[in-house]
Amino acid sequence: MRSFLQKFNEGLKRTTPTFYKAFGKVGGVFSGKKLDDDAIDELEEALYGADFGVETATEIMDEIQAAYKKDKSLRGQDAAAIGASVLRRVLDGAEPPENFLSGAQPEVICLIGVNGSGKTTTTAKLGWRFTENDQGVVIGACDTFRAAANEQIKSWADRLGLDLIASHHGADSAAVAFDAWQAAKNRDRQVLILDTAGRLHTKGNLMEELKKIRRVLQKNDETAPHHAWLVLDGSIGSNSIEQARKFHEAFGLTGLVITKLDGTSRGGALVGIYRELKIPIYFVGLGEQKEDLQPFSVDNYVNAIFGLES
Repeated sequence: MRSFLQKFNEGLKRTTPTFYKAFGKVGGVFSGKKLDDDAIDELEEALYGADFGVETATEIMDEIQAAYKKDKSLRGQDAAAIGASVLRRVLDGAEPPENFLSGAQPEVICLIGVNGSGKTTTTAKLGWRFTENDQGVVIGACDTFRAAANEQIKSWADRLGLDLIASHHGADSAAVAFDAWQAAKNRDRQVLILDTAGRLHTKGNLMEELKKIRRVLQKNDETAPHHAWLVLDGSIGSNSIEQARKFHEAFGLTGLVITKLDGTSRGGALVGIYRELKIPIYFVGLGEQKEDLQPFSVDNYVNAIFGLES
């Protein structure tokens, strides 16, 4: 199985040639070579194009330029190491606790976000990860608005052997959440994952429906949901920051899942999101296979971005 670093590197090489060319050790034009003013300009362009956000990109460039001013023999890998150091500092605290389950029975993870972000596939892959760790899982198919939603999650559940609680198209999603909680409790499952309907963060009525799910869950367990994770498409770049802010205001996010990082030129957006909201990043999506949802690692992410060895 390919590692996080291998997968992320492959994605960057395929979709971000300018950035990878500037910083990557493999095939990078600056690897082992001295920097010059043109190279510094190219590095700056690559940084701002990676969607880290102006503040982070500026910090990285300031430190690289200060180092270059002191030492004109600075090489490409030296600049990459400086950038990596800054990024690690910015992402300090972005990794969640290793054992984040609180021990509730069941522990409720509510996945939210807009349509197309990858919520349903993330739900299934996350369920598979828990079952691989010998933790019983129930999936609640609370996306009752999309006609194809039940078919999609059922297909995944059948393929991965996951318990699924679903209803008909147009059913009350809060009622599905309630039934799913009862099923998880009665079957002695440790984890309940709710796949909620995709919604725009600007639509008040749909945001209210999320709050209804919370109220219904709290009839069974006043601490539920124990986790509210926003699933974001990593390819939409800095636009995702506004999404995250609005969902956080409405629902109180406890974590993020960033998907589609295997084929995006905007994988840096998660840096801006974390810097803005300080919400930990639990998982990242690096492909279509069930094992391609992987725990977020600052070191792996930074090393992949800057073409450094782990």
